[in-house]
Amino acid sequence: MGATTSERDDPGAWDVARPQRAGRVAGVDMAGFRVPGPIAGDLRVVPHPAVMLIVEFGADAPTVDDGAGLRHRGSLVAGPGFGSGGGVRAWGKQIECVQVRLSPVTAGTVLGACAAELAGTVLALDDLWGREAARIREQLGETPSWNDRFALMDALLARRCGTRSPVDPAVAWAWNRIVASRGLVRVDQLAAELGWSRKLLWSRFHSCVGMPPKRAAKLVRFDHAVHRMVGGEGPARVAADGGYCDQSHLHREIMEFTGSTPTAVVDEPFLTVDDRAWPTAETPRPRQGPCSPGLAPDRRDRAPGAVAEGADPVGVGPRCPSSSGRRPGRRPCAW
Repeated sequence: MGATTSERDDPGAWDVARPQRAGRVAGVDMAGFRVPGPIAGDLRVVPHPAVMLIVEFGADAPTVDDGAGLRHRGSLVAGPGFGSGGGVRAWGKQIECVQVRLSPVTAGTVLGACAAELAGTVLALDDLWGREAARIREQLGETPSWNDRFALMDALLARRCGTRSPVDPAVAWAWNRIVASRGLVRVDQLAAELGWSRKLLWSRFHSCVGMPPKRAAKLVRFDHAVHRMVGGEGPARVAADGGYCDQSHLHREIMEFTGSTPTAVVDEPFLTVDDRAWPTAETPRPRQGPCSPGLAPDRRDRAPGAVAEGADPVGVGPRCPSSSGRRPGRRPCAW
């Protein structure tokens, strides 16, 4: 796995490395971070619709204040939506780490703990992996290049993934429909496409992902909206295109997730580094691997949420026979 790097002259800035191509496990993104000096001020953690795995191996270990009075130092795992409310802060200096973003429907097979067990919380990686966490930190510290570090992590994730059962394919299908629609698909439509009741969808989805489908869609919608704003788009346009009732609706959701106004959130370092660590441009599709029994079709020529006729819509299990594959109708408000 080749790596590309992005560096800045400011010694306190984030230097970022990322793989040039996807690894063997579907639903996984990786990036490497190095901060030569101290982080300028506390870093506000902005919630993201993924499980976040951080493996540190630098001269110093980062510290995270979870907003509830507990501090976590070193390598950690955080559930989807961690940081909601804007109260979670991180700080440190001379930090080097690999951060892995895991789809909630992949996380259980990789981590040994499903997203529901991590929902909105953070755990020390040592508590989850035991001695294996110390071994991988040591190996990363002894590995001289980002290329080799990414290859090491990719092999570890693939090995762990291959020893565990995958998540419920129907839940994986529902999650990927939410992501593909950028949070605009309605819960009743998801239930109808699966042939389930809303209650059954809520129960199974919540038990696997750790949040109900409506909350998951809200988080995905927020993530897409706030990154568009970081990219320079105005809140009025983002609200109009993103399924919000109006600009005030967008403002309330950004405040709910970040504790910050739309004007201030666009300068959050946690978000502004994303264009280098996880660029929004089209990325290569993952290769077939132990956690990808099928691959999603290429959606570049279709609207978000649309599914090619007869195709497996998410690359996990058979297509639900009642799925129409139609784009959800545009409404004044997504919910």
